[in-house]
Amino acid sequence: MTKEEKNQFIDVLDKSIQENSNFYLADISGLSAEESSNLRRLCFKREVSLQVVKNTLLKRALEKNDSNYEELYDVLKGNTSIMFTDAANAPAKVIKEFRKKHDKPVFKAAHLDASFYIGEEYLDTLSELKSKNELIAEIVALLQSPAKNVISSLQSGGSKLSGIVKTLAERAE
Repeated sequence: MTKEEKNQFIDVLDKSIQENSNFYLADISGLSAEESSNLRRLCFKREVSLQVVKNTLLKRALEKNDSNYEELYDVLKGNTSIMFTDAANAPAKVIKEFRKKHDKPVFKAAHLDASFYIGEEYLDTLSELKSKNELIAEIVALLQSPAKNVISSLQSGGSKLSGIVKTLAERAE
């Protein structure tokens, strides 16, 4: 890679980091070509962008960014892949699902909305996070629940009331 190509790559990477507040760092070294292809397919299905990057270029892109990413510098060793996504939990779910059959990818760190999660111990926690759409759906369901209960009670009460009136009318005759 020429110096110009490296600078262009750093600019592209910096732009991606600015546009995506959620990204994960993982190690996918040691996967065969077929396994790597399967991981990429799984990422594509889950709307996760996976890209293998050089640590020095990633560090330069992070340094170039306005935000402070110093906490991630220590994990930039060995093979590093960056996973971009809109849903904060998608890459963690991809990693966990893929590791059911393989020992890779190894979770290194994640940056989610200005928070850092460094180390394997956070993978389970991150995979259980609710996405924005899941949270909205839960809130809507909670808001609809009381209204459904009231309507259901009114409907069942109306049929009981009509049954009582009908019974009383039959007795009067």
